[in-house]
Parts: sequence; structure tokens; C-alpha cells
Amino acid sequence: MKENKLPSVAYFCMEYGLESDFKIYAGGLGILAGDYLKCAKDKNVPIIGIGIKWKQGYTEQKIGEDGKPYDAYYNNEYDFLEDTGIIVKVKIRNKDVYCKVWKTENFNNNTIYLLDTDIPENSGEDRWITGQLYGWFKEERIAQEIVLGIGGIKLLRELNIQIDTYHFNEGHAVLAALELIKEKMESGFSFEEAWNKTRDEVVFTTHTPIVQGNESHDLTTLEYMGAFNGLKREQMIRLGGEPFNMTVAALRLSRKSNAVAQLHAETANKMWKSTAGKSDIIGITNAIHVPTWVDERIIKAYEEGKSLLKVHNEIKNELIDFIYDRTSVKLDSEKLLIGFSRRAAPYKRSDLIFRDLNVIEKLLKEHTIQIVFSGKAHPLDDTGKNIVSNLVTMMQKYPGSVVFLENYDMNIGRMLTRGADIWLNNPIRPMEASGTSGMKAAMNGVLNCSILDGWWPEACIDEVNGWQFGDGFESDNIDEQDRHDLKALYDVLLNKVIPIYYDNKTKWEEMMKESIKTTREYFDMERMVEEYYQKLYTK
Repeated sequence: MKENKLPSVAYFCMEYGLESDFKIYAGGLGILAGDYLKCAKDKNVPIIGIGIKWKQGYTEQKIGEDGKPYDAYYNNEYDFLEDTGIIVKVKIRNKDVYCKVWKTENFNNNTIYLLDTDIPENSGEDRWITGQLYGWFKEERIAQEIVLGIGGIKLLRELNIQIDTYHFNEGHAVLAALELIKEKMESGFSFEEAWNKTRDEVVFTTHTPIVQGNESHDLTTLEYMGAFNGLKREQMIRLGGEPFNMTVAALRLSRKSNAVAQLHAETANKMWKSTAGKSDIIGITNAIHVPTWVDERIIKAYEEGKSLLKVHNEIKNELIDFIYDRTSVKLDSEKLLIGFSRRAAPYKRSDLIFRDLNVIEKLLKEHTIQIVFSGKAHPLDDTGKNIVSNLVTMMQKYPGSVVFLENYDMNIGRMLTRGADIWLNNPIRPMEASGTSGMKAAMNGVLNCSILDGWWPEACIDEVNGWQFGDGFESDNIDEQDRHDLKALYDVLLNKVIPIYYDNKTKWEEMMKESIKTTREYFDMERMVEEYYQKLYTK
């Protein structure tokens, strides 16, 4: 790619995972965005990020003495952020709210501009608009989306940054398109003309394969908050419906959209097939920033044809020490270590493996398998918190075989995806959009054992570079789906994974090589950046 031939892109996202202690991310969506801006720097392509400087970020979720997760929030200060000297103004609840613009290039990433309302020019609740990432709903969430979208366009104008394509990563940024329409209408274009011209500038990435997970707002509340931004109610209905669905609006306001895996593209097109006037939804599979996530030692051993197991065992022992430092639990480096780290959401079924203790208990009591879990539940998700509590209960019931690492972050993710022996993933198909943690594991020679969902159908060569279980089975009956997938999981674990790990290390190491060989190029973020330019950004 030659920079002077490429369109310039402004990438809008609510969160960026750049480094573990820079707490402006919640999970996979943000880590993907951070990886994307890092690769943009590596490839010297003209992409900049637009985001929010969160005062407290996402929840710090610790386990209490009662075994339940509790949320805490702390104010964060970052001395490395550069003050641009720019303050932009947006209207919220019919009054001016001022947004300071910071920038960061501190993590070998392309420039990311961050909007901040916690400044003396604001008072009261307005200073807390950029307080908590995903911390609130309704009015507060709309206020955050006004800052990101409308404020994001205004900062580009203040900094005089010329943009060819505006890329909305999830629907939170869609109000940016309303500001683009407003600009054009103020220049004399009709609403229809402004909409068409804006659509020609915007692309959109959808992530959430569950209809209920796509955010919508009451139109009266949007109008009160100032999100109409000069448009009329009937125009807002034409864009996003009633109630106003952020994903529907994004699909209608973009020239092209993409899902984040090939299976997800099928799911997304089924989900939104009745949405009139939507853009085409194509599949561009997610990827990872290899320097951030893949251990150099394992790559060097792979490239030099040296023993992967020897190097992996060294890394595994580092994970075991890391776990011991955090939990005082000392795992056995000779025993099979299963990693599982995901947001604690019901469809991800973090505790599926424990559903039949008649099968699994013997393996745990004899320490044939060791399972390390991590993951946060959304602060307002009681069902997710119950899943975390159940995992903690299993840790207490099977000491030395089950571990739960509290307060999941990038550091924990990095250690687990490098040091585990296998990477377990068992969502309800087809609800996993992508699942980049499995890519990280695969490139580290950690073998995936997964439902055929998200990215894995594109990568899996069963019993060659990992394992699939469930054969892509889908059922509208959740109990039937759980029974089918649990039986399939136990079958693969008992009859394939465990015998090879303990009795055929030559085969295991060969599978590790194949895991790296078959994933290291296609699931490298460089491929994803190139596809975005070829399929989305270039008209």
C-alpha cells in the first residue's frame, strides 16, 4: 500500500484497548480497535481514531468474600496524553457542553483523538458524561454518543483534518452522520441530497449478532437530549425507525457495511434483511496485532524449526507463576491447562463444561485437567454475575484444578492466550461474532477446541490444527442445544484432547505447528487493514 494513493479515514469507536493500564476499553471491541490503530501505524496508512477519554473507564470487578463479583470505579489520570489545545462545543439538553481534545500516539499507534468533558468549562453532571464507559443508559448514553459522534466531527473540523471516509465501529458513533448531514444542509443541500452525500462518505462495522443487543433510543428522549441535531422527527424515523435503532440508522447512513467474520456476515444479513434502504453487509474477518499478542519466543522457535513444546512449557510456567501470584493457587505444569477468558454473558456459556459432574468431576479431582477462567460481567447484568459466581464456586470446590482470575484485562488475556495448552470456546452458535482471543491463542501454538462459530469455521482443520465440537449444530431449543454441545465437548475432550496430550506429544507438537502455520498470515491485522481498504474504503 502506498499512502499517497489511499483515502484518509476517521475511525470512530467508543473504546480502544491499547495497553492494560490505559483504561479506555472494556473488552474485545476495544482491543480490536486498538490493534487496528497499531497496525495502521505499522503499515503507514492514513487512519486516525476518534474516541473518548474515560475518567473511570470500565468496571474494576473484584470477587468479594462471599464469592460474588463487585464493581468499583476509580478516577484515572494519564500524564502521557498530549493536549491539542482544542475545545469543541456540542449541544446537550439545550445547553453548551465543552469537550477538550487530547491525542495519543504512545503505544506505537496512529493518532487517536479523545474527547473529554471533565473540564472546568462544564459543571455538574456534564463533567461526568465521559465518566464511565458503558456505565449508564438512556440520557447519559445518548450524551456520550453526542460527544463521540457530533463532537468527533467538530474536532476534525477544528484541527482541519481532511477525511475521505468516516468509519463507524458499532452504532454508538452514528450521530456523527447527523452532523455530516447538518453541515451539508447548512450549505444549501436538501435533506435527501445531504443524506445521499453523507452515505457516500460513511462505512459501518456491525459486531452484535443479537437483535436485542443493538442499541435503540426513544425518539422523544433523543430530541430532548439534542441528538436530532436540527433534523425533524419524521427524518429521524426514516433513518433509524421508531424507536430509533442505532444499527438500523448506521446501515442506512453508510455506503457499505461489514460483519466481522464470514459466518457473522450470514447472520447479520438474516438479522437485517427486512431493513429497507440498508447498505450491503459483507464479511471482513477480524484479526489481531501480532506484535502485541504473540510471544516472540514461540515464533522464533517455529521459524527456526526448534522444539515448540520446550518453549511453550517455559511460557506456560510463566503463566502458572502469574496465577500463583494472584491467587496463591499453584497449578501443575505437567497437567493439561485449559484457558477460557470471555465476557460473562449467557450465550458464551462460560460454565458449560461443569454441567454434568458425573463426567467432569473425576478429571478435576484427579487433576487430569486444569481450567483457568477469566472475564467480567456487565455491571448491570445479574445473570452474567451469577455465571462468575458459579465459576468461583467451582474454584472453591476443585482447588488446584479450577481457577478464576478476577478483574479481566489485557494482561490476563495476554498471559492466558500464550500459556494455556488449549483454548476452549463454546458459545451458542451463531451468536459469536468473531472471537479474536482464539486467534491469539492459535498463533501462540495454543490449540483451539471450539464450537464452529465466529472465526473458527474459517480456520479449523479438525484434528490437524485444533478441534471443533458440535458439528455446527443449531437449535432454537436452548436446552437441546446445550445437551448436544455438552455431549460433543466431552467426547472431544475425553477421546481426543486428553489422550493426545498425555500419550502422544509428537502429535501434539505437530498440531501446534499447524496451528501457527495455518493462522499466522490470514488472521494477522495486516490482512484486515488491507481488506478494509480494498472492500470498504476505496470506492
